[in-house]
Amino acid sequence: MPLITSPTELTTSATDALLAIECTVIITLLLRTAPVDRWRTNLWCWVFGLLAIASFLGAMAHGLEMPKSIRMALWAVLYLSLGILVVLFIVGAVADWRGRVAAMRLVPWGIGVSAAFLGLTALLGGAFIVFIVYAAAVLLSALAIYTFLAASHRLQGAAVVALAILLNLAAAAVQASNVSLHLLVPFDHNGVFHLVQIVSTAILGWGLHLGMKSAQR
Repeated sequence: MPLITSPTELTTSATDALLAIECTVIITLLLRTAPVDRWRTNLWCWVFGLLAIASFLGAMAHGLEMPKSIRMALWAVLYLSLGILVVLFIVGAVADWRGRVAAMRLVPWGIGVSAAFLGLTALLGGAFIVFIVYAAAVLLSALAIYTFLAASHRLQGAAVVALAILLNLAAAAVQASNVSLHLLVPFDHNGVFHLVQIVSTAILGWGLHLGMKSAQR
């Protein structure tokens, strides 16, 4: 498949690919941490793994010329990956706050809500803004949890995770805007969104790593 000719689509594709590589590296580092709480490690590795899958598919959809049917299929799998990711993210946050049992009770509800938003996104012709609003609402809940955990000193790295969530929310705001940059090459709002997300993802991985290190002590 030939590359798309749009410069901003190519930079969006490239930043998506970088994000996928970054997530793969973070998964490797988290697995090497090998804490006592393997369940927590595996849960967050799934979060980063799903983000890597979505980013890889996004890199293909933005960067390659392809038939419309294939592009739509890629977006469908991408949205599904992001929907499951959001559910697992809030499950991980609640697990850190209230424990694994309480977190697992959220799974059926989370899947149902994600399915509803993904269905609405499809009905609106793949409008990504619908999913951005849903993800932002979940991230705000997770931000409240990790801010509490940081203030109460109940989890090492919680403040770092909270910072990562704040940056993710900023990234969502960027994606919903018309902002653009020219840093040697042009970036539209999608490319800038990915640049901020790359930073926030690294910080999230660091915060989770700090929490897992403390679990070993």
